[in-house]
Amino acid sequence: MNDGMLSQDEIDALLNVGADDDSEEKTNDASESSIDMSDYLSSIEIDTLGEIGNISFGSSATTLSTLLNQKVEITTPKVSIIPKSQVEEAFQFEHVSVQVNYVEGFTGKNVLIIKKEDAAIISDIMLGGNGLGPFGELNEIHLSAVQEAMNQMMGAAATSMSTVFAKRVDISPPSISQEKLQDAADDSTADVYVKVSFQLQVGSLIDSNIMQLMPVPFAKQLVDELLNNSQESHSESAVAIEESVNYQETTPVQANNATLTREATPEPQLIGNSMNQNQANIQQAEFSTFEQQSQMVSQPRNLDMLLDIPLKVTVELGRTRRTVKDILDLTSGSIIELDKLAGEPVDILVNEKLIAQGEVVVIDENFGVRVTDIISQSDRLMKLK
Repeated sequence: MNDGMLSQDEIDALLNVGADDDSEEKTNDASESSIDMSDYLSSIEIDTLGEIGNISFGSSATTLSTLLNQKVEITTPKVSIIPKSQVEEAFQFEHVSVQVNYVEGFTGKNVLIIKKEDAAIISDIMLGGNGLGPFGELNEIHLSAVQEAMNQMMGAAATSMSTVFAKRVDISPPSISQEKLQDAADDSTADVYVKVSFQLQVGSLIDSNIMQLMPVPFAKQLVDELLNNSQESHSESAVAIEESVNYQETTPVQANNATLTREATPEPQLIGNSMNQNQANIQQAEFSTFEQQSQMVSQPRNLDMLLDIPLKVTVELGRTRRTVKDILDLTSGSIIELDKLAGEPVDILVNEKLIAQGEVVVIDENFGVRVTDIISQSDRLMKLK
C-alpha cells in the first residue's frame, strides 16, 4: 500500500543521482583545482583582475549590443589558474579563439575564447540574419564578421582601460582562428595562464561563456600598475592635505606675532586715526536694477572677431541604414532608397548642426539650394545641447 512515503530503494536512488552530479562537477573543475591559486596570485590580485575585467568588458557589452541590436549582458568574471599543459583539456568544446596584442600602454597579449555556435550566431546577425540558424561551417566571411565584432569590443575595452590606468592603451587588430588553442595561446615564457571567465547573454539567442586567457606575468603587470597608480594618487592627496594643515597652523602664529608686536609698541593716537580713516573709506555697495540688467542683455554682441572663421556647410538629401550584408551586395547601378520622399525639403547643416531647410535648384551647370525655412533660434539652441 502506497501511503505517499518514499521507500528505502527510492531514497537510495535519489542519493546516488546527487552523488553522480557532484562527481561530474568535480571532474569538470579537476583541471583548475589541480594547482593552488595562492602560489601565483594573492586574493588582492584576484579581486583586482576581476574588477579590471568587469570594467573593460562592461563597455564591451554596450558595444556588442549596438552591433547586434540585442540586449547584451556580461556578468562579473570568475578568475582561475590553468597550467599550459591542461589548456586543451579545459576547452574540449568547439571554439573560436581571438588573439589580442597590446601595442601601447602594456606589453603582452591575451586570447579570447568563444564557443563556435556562439560565433556563428554573432556572425549571422552581423551579416543581416536573425541568428536563429541552422548554421554550417564558419567560412572566411563569417570569421571576418566575428573578428570585426571582437575588434569593436576590445577597442571599447582598451578605451575603458585607458581611463582606469590614466594612460593611453591601444591594441592591434585582433586575429581570429579555429586552430588548436594550444597553438593560439603559445607563449614560450608562460607555463601557467590566468583564465577569466564571463557569462555572456545576447537576448534570447546566447546564454554561454566567453573566456579570456592571459599569461600570469601579464596579469601581474596589470595588477601592479593599477595598485601603484592608486597608491600614488593617495600619497598625493595626503601631501596636499598635509600642506593645507601646515598652512593653517602657521598662519595664526604669524598673526599672533604681528598682534604682539603692535601691543609692545602701542600708539593710541595713530590707531585712532587709522580707524577714522577706515571709517571714512567705507561706502555702501551699489547694485544695478533688474531693468538695467535686462537692457544690458538685450544689447547686440560684437561678433566682428568671429566673422572670418570658416564653417562647413552641408546639404543633406537623405539618410538610410543598411546591414553589412546589404553593403557587400552593392554593385554598379544599385539603387539605395533614402528616408525622404521626392520633393521634400533638403536639410542644410552648418558644422553638422541643422539650421535651415531648402529646395534643390540648378544654377548653370551646378546644383544649388534655395533656403525656404530657417530653423527657429530656440530649436537651434535645443539641438546644441
